[in-house]
Amino acid sequence: MTSKVISIVLGGGQGSRLAPLTLTRSKPAVPIAGKYRLVDIPISNCLHSGIDRIFVLTQFNSASLNKHIKNTYHFSTFSTAFVDILAAEQTPTSAGWFQGTADAVRQSLHHLAVHEFDYVLILSGDQLYQMDFEAMIQQHIDKGAEISIATIPVDAADVPGFGILKTDENSMITSFVEKPKTDFENWASDVSDEMKEQGRIYLASMGIYIFNRKLLYELLEGNDHPDFGKEIIPQSIAGHKVVSYQYEGYWTDIGTIKSFFEANLGLTDDIPKFNLFDKNHIYTRARMLPPTKISATMLEKSIVADGCIINAKHIKHSLIGIRTRIGFDTEIESCYVMGSDNYQTLEDIAEAKKSNSPIMGIGDRCCIKNAIIDKNTYIGDDVTINCAGVLPDGDFETYTVVDGIVIIKKRAVIASGTVI
Repeated sequence: MTSKVISIVLGGGQGSRLAPLTLTRSKPAVPIAGKYRLVDIPISNCLHSGIDRIFVLTQFNSASLNKHIKNTYHFSTFSTAFVDILAAEQTPTSAGWFQGTADAVRQSLHHLAVHEFDYVLILSGDQLYQMDFEAMIQQHIDKGAEISIATIPVDAADVPGFGILKTDENSMITSFVEKPKTDFENWASDVSDEMKEQGRIYLASMGIYIFNRKLLYELLEGNDHPDFGKEIIPQSIAGHKVVSYQYEGYWTDIGTIKSFFEANLGLTDDIPKFNLFDKNHIYTRARMLPPTKISATMLEKSIVADGCIINAKHIKHSLIGIRTRIGFDTEIESCYVMGSDNYQTLEDIAEAKKSNSPIMGIGDRCCIKNAIIDKNTYIGDDVTINCAGVLPDGDFETYTVVDGIVIIKKRAVIASGTVI
């Protein structure tokens, strides 16, 4: 069954709401959980579901994403499996950038045409979830659907942030409204008893679609509408069999700094909603890193990735990424430290100390709370970040503050004694 499916992962737009994390990289390339990239999530879900022909559509700040894909997903020479990048390109029939989700797929149809497939699975590259796509595809076939949309029950408070779908008793989608602000009480759908008890009675689109091949070509080649959620899907409901695949597991759209921060720190819970330790693990780039070395550090509800050298006093409710170096007597609480892409040599460290410059990582006697430390940053000794009350939002040379969260920018140098 899954051999009849090709998957398309949408690389997303500029990702301005995730700035400054997206100043030099696309949303799907943003590091998550200390050692992965966001794009690893949909690709891993596909591979665990038996779908191994995957296109990733990229456009903005795509260099790091392209490099990650190239270095990560390799298959046997005798296999038909692939994870290929399709970058926005000028052609005789299209001279512009992708104008939306549907337009991105439309401009890529000629690349799909050389393959044999019956169904197209369209995914977002910036969501955190674990889903068995095989079950969704089987329901699509069993119900004779032309389009299937993955939906998740949400409560009234979340409705204004989603496209809301109304279904009948057979899971057929009968109507759609985009991000309703008021008068949505009549949009409740049939959900499980567990969801009813939680007040989650409205079905939100997850931005995950299955299209029959023939219909996808008809819909995209027959008009120039740029988006699936705003135009293609609503216009298809009346004339085609559109079915809801209801999903009740953990799912979050990594669309803002706050949602990104909460999703990462949530991984440190005793029983996290997103299970990194599941048998359906996340695939990512294989790095031959040494084990982490920790000296006299109190660790509390934290995750530490490979290759770190940690001499901190206390790390609490935090996620420490690959190759992170943390100095003596430093305290870190509720932080995501992304780590580094390389190690400094002993000679570089000695030279930095000689010139009284910070070394890569976090220095001695620092206090850092409620912060995201992007990759390859240099934080000196005796630095205090977000330890004296909630800071107002703002964008500065080396850091940004969003919703009380301080984001230290990639490659920023924070001098010793700095207070933020």
